[in-house]
Amino acid sequence: MSRLATGLQRLRRSSSSPWEVLWSALASCGLVLFSQLAVAMVPRLFPSLSLLAMLPIAGLVFLAAIVLGRLWRRFIGVAASAPLFVLFNILLMWGVYVFVIRRDTSSLLDMLINAECALLLWGLCRILSSDPGIVACDSSYLEEAGCKDFVEAIYPSEKLPMLSRIRQCNWCKANVRGYDHHCPAFGTCIGQKNHRLFMALLTGFVVAESTYTMCSTKYITRCINSGTLRSENPVSLNLVISTMLFSILQVVWQIVFLMWHIYCICFNIKTDEWINWKKYPEFQMREQPQSDLEVKFVNPYDKGMLCNIREFLKLN
Repeated sequence: MSRLATGLQRLRRSSSSPWEVLWSALASCGLVLFSQLAVAMVPRLFPSLSLLAMLPIAGLVFLAAIVLGRLWRRFIGVAASAPLFVLFNILLMWGVYVFVIRRDTSSLLDMLINAECALLLWGLCRILSSDPGIVACDSSYLEEAGCKDFVEAIYPSEKLPMLSRIRQCNWCKANVRGYDHHCPAFGTCIGQKNHRLFMALLTGFVVAESTYTMCSTKYITRCINSGTLRSENPVSLNLVISTMLFSILQVVWQIVFLMWHIYCICFNIKTDEWINWKKYPEFQMREQPQSDLEVKFVNPYDKGMLCNIREFLKLN
């Protein structure tokens, strides 16, 4: 409970009162329901299309619903919270499974998906309250390096070895050791201290949503084969279809994202370093000394795949 409270405090930082947090939570919940119901209209409007053909349409409908939700923010003056949006999507998926799909699921699969959803909630609370590796620097260090501010000090890290691989997040302006990227979905930076938790949580989402897709597919197939599709509660059926399509869309991009992070781990490079390597001198190799031309990328942190993986997995 203390981790959840800490996570909620982090969500509250940009708000001036608990009422704004409450309104943000209601806006997030409303956006989840609106986007899911919008996706549920796809099979209703295009019943002759296959599931594969529905996916890109469902993706466009979902994006349109999110854009409309953002435009609605201007009218109500309340912004939805991305971490709460993720939280309510987990709760909705779990709720649809428990109250609609569960009766057609084996006991072993039932235990598995309930455990996966519970672990997702636990992991989300953990990462909301985790420290990514934020570093505060004393002014004496800056004087020693001859730098005006912390940002100037962390770019040429050879001046201060203790500041090596500390980057500043452009989103929240925090200085994070081992900074990889800022994750809007979790509302926090991903750095040295929570990167493993992030990878575990990302893997958990892929596994849980894949399991849910399998269970919802079995439910819909059973309804079609038994001829009870028309007799099913339309609201329940729409929620099953929308959450299934949403889960498939999530799994597609999450697998690509997971593969990218596995690649970065194997070669010991961060997402920010790969994108902005020209900002960091240690990644630059010049063909000719004192030449601004012919600058090539070199990774000084790559120690071989096995050593890189071992370094990622070792405890702080």
